[in-house]
Amino acid sequence: MTTEAQVSAASDTAARAFPRDWMLVFGALFVCAWSGNQFSPLLVMYREQDHFSASTVTAFLGIYVVGLVPALIVSGSIADRVGRRAPMLVAVIAGLIGSVLLASEGLGLWTIFLGRMFSGVAVGTATAVGTTWLKELSRRPFDPAADASSGARRASLAFTLGSALGALVAGCIAQWGPWTHSLPFLLHIVVTVPFLWLIRRPVETAPALDDDVRDRGGFLVSSARHRRFVRVVMICCPWLFIACGLSYGYQPVLLADAAGGLGLAYGTLLSVIALGTSAAVQPLAKRIDSESSARGLLVSLAILVVGIGVMIAAVTTDSLLVGVVASIVFGVGFGIGLTSGLMEVQRIAPPTELARLTGIFYAVAYIGFAMPTLLAALTPPFTTLELLIALAVLLGVSLGAIGYASEKHLPRRHLPDS
Repeated sequence: MTTEAQVSAASDTAARAFPRDWMLVFGALFVCAWSGNQFSPLLVMYREQDHFSASTVTAFLGIYVVGLVPALIVSGSIADRVGRRAPMLVAVIAGLIGSVLLASEGLGLWTIFLGRMFSGVAVGTATAVGTTWLKELSRRPFDPAADASSGARRASLAFTLGSALGALVAGCIAQWGPWTHSLPFLLHIVVTVPFLWLIRRPVETAPALDDDVRDRGGFLVSSARHRRFVRVVMICCPWLFIACGLSYGYQPVLLADAAGGLGLAYGTLLSVIALGTSAAVQPLAKRIDSESSARGLLVSLAILVVGIGVMIAAVTTDSLLVGVVASIVFGVGFGIGLTSGLMEVQRIAPPTELARLTGIFYAVAYIGFAMPTLLAALTPPFTTLELLIALAVLLGVSLGAIGYASEKHLPRRHLPDS
């Protein structure tokens, strides 16, 4: 059995050999997030230029989830048993396969479906495993300069920046560039290929766990039943991606007439603004988060309530500018909530379950992306204004529930703020 002294010595050696391993994992998570979100702005293109039906475009989204959600759950379990490197390599390969298939769209509709599914596998695997690996590499001895929040902030930043850049590149090419159906994916392939080699370099962190405490429970995750996870984190996390769906999934549809022929560019702009804002707010998220309460999550949801209010103003006045303001507000709320949510997960989960609990967190959070589809299905009989008001009320109820449990069921190994 590996002794603590041996593990420490091996870790010190690895830290000296690769003092910035976390950057390589950051990059791998970045390119995988790029692979998932580069398709989002192109939905308008497929609808307008290729004349795909609304049901087909919706199916493009659905098949992505088919790859994403199982990967979030399964990859976390695999990573907790065999290590982080192999699943992350699979994520990079899946992202490449997805882009190759999507760039070959002319070969048939099935290539889009398969490409989207592989993109979902890439994002799901990288999100669950990469977030965990970043957290483990963002601490002593691998990164002596890191603090307790560095792992969560870096993971959130990699995810949001990758998603933002993927949307920006694809959206700009689709609106103004050449080879609109293939160039976005070819650029992603060029950026991603080096990580087939680079992701082999970071030190493996999972084997540092004592074999006697390594969990053999397969897909069972005892920390998912932790009262704080159930009564605080699970209530908040769907709202984070509901905010994203509203910001750059639903708003561009509602403001399509005002955007005119620049609808695709406007949707891309809202994506970049929301995700870019969420990345920029990371230093603030670090200061707001607290180990003794759910302060970060409460601030996040309160900001998202304001975001819905601004969105209501945007759609009732048909104002593109107010829509941009709404995306900024949504981005702030999303960034604070994602960082604080990941930090809550890292405080709740033991090392042997961190990848799996992270996967569950994201799997539940991604449910929020279905909200624009649900709202569209309910319009009529309800009006958009009625639905957005109802959504704000539900968000307020969630805010109250988290506020009630804010200081309860804290992980025992964490002390209150001094």
